[in-house]
Amino acid sequence: MPKAVVLDSNALLMPFQFKLNLDKELKRLFGDLPVFVPSSVLGELANSLDKNSKAALALARKFSIVETEFSGDDAVMAIAEQRDAAVLTNDKELIGRLRERRIPVIRLRGERYLVADEF
Repeated sequence: MPKAVVLDSNALLMPFQFKLNLDKELKRLFGDLPVFVPSSVLGELANSLDKNSKAALALARKFSIVETEFSGDDAVMAIAEQRDAAVLTNDKELIGRLRERRIPVIRLRGERYLVADEF
């Protein structure tokens, strides 16, 4: 069982792309766990051309922001390793890298709910 959850930019866009209640789904899977967002993800969202990026940025600020010198997927993986956390993403390349390092993955299934790797 992870001790926390780390969100990447892909995860923060899910509620707006698929009408997913992120808080409710994470609570259903794990109960109350701390949720972290790498500071670099805020930059990614701020510079994103996705029409939902502003809303995702506002959502990100609800969670604990973790300062990191890493960027992109490296920041997500570093924070997950430091905090014994699972990562919520649908990014196939990142999922592959997370599994290589045995970091638990949470994904969107059927555009309606989240599923987690076996722990």
